[in-house]
Amino acid sequence: MSRYLIQKVLSLIPVLLGISLIAFVLGVISPGNPAEIALSQGGYEPTQEQIETLEQQMGLDAPYAAQYVRWVGRVLTGDLGTSYHSQRAVGEELARRLPVTLKLAACAMVVACVTGIAMGCLSAAYRGRWPDRLIKTWINIQLSVPAFWLALGLILLFAETLGWLPTSGNGGLRYMVLPAVVLSSASAAMAARLTRSALLAEFGKQYCTAAAARGIRPWRLVICNALPNAIVPTVALLGNSLGGMLGGSVIVESIFALPGIGSYALEAISNRDYPALQGYVLLAGAIYVGVTLLVDTASMVLNPKVRLERRSI
Repeated sequence: MSRYLIQKVLSLIPVLLGISLIAFVLGVISPGNPAEIALSQGGYEPTQEQIETLEQQMGLDAPYAAQYVRWVGRVLTGDLGTSYHSQRAVGEELARRLPVTLKLAACAMVVACVTGIAMGCLSAAYRGRWPDRLIKTWINIQLSVPAFWLALGLILLFAETLGWLPTSGNGGLRYMVLPAVVLSSASAAMAARLTRSALLAEFGKQYCTAAAARGIRPWRLVICNALPNAIVPTVALLGNSLGGMLGGSVIVESIFALPGIGSYALEAISNRDYPALQGYVLLAGAIYVGVTLLVDTASMVLNPKVRLERRSI
């Protein structure tokens, strides 16, 4: 297992290099001169001489390959550059905002795990009956409704009409209920669908048939017998969804005014703040790669077949 993990980590190095290259290219192909944008903050109109001087200071007069190598070297030391808009270090801004996104993603993952697995188990236990049909209809609705529509509908119902929950801000868990539900909606629906399919496949195997013949109750058959064997693909799906939640929370953070890295990226786009956008892309990609590695490790721990297959490679 340790040998496989080492190979997996080494195979992720080219992926991280590719992510860094994409982040660098975003800054290169973006419209506008970075030196001119940096000098033009606050409505100031810089002269051509000032722009050329700052280009030399920023190293923008060097070839792109040299700029990329220099930029990667700074990234490896923790220097993600300075924001054009706020004039603050991008790494410090991301570090300050990351806990908010982590809290949101953790709450969303709890909601996705509980509701997704519960709906999948209930649907499989009542296969072909009205609870199964109702849950499948609800899953299709969850997968069809866009996140921003769901967010606006929940705000209108639970915040404006009923007054139960806040609409924006970063406080206690009450502030995370609506954003977490919106962010986890699609992942919960996919987890429910996958859990149901995996459980139905397990029901057709001999050990479930024998357990049912011994008179074991349906719920005990689902929870104690079939679910431990059917949960592995759901864990992998939810783990990959966690990476997407951490890197794709831009819409949710924007609607609910959460000061996370997603809203930071949106501000960077609107302000043409390319260093901030590069830092966000690099951090989001690194988080996704790290989560993928953790999910792969968890799958090996939960499923003995995976460990045996890895040993034979």
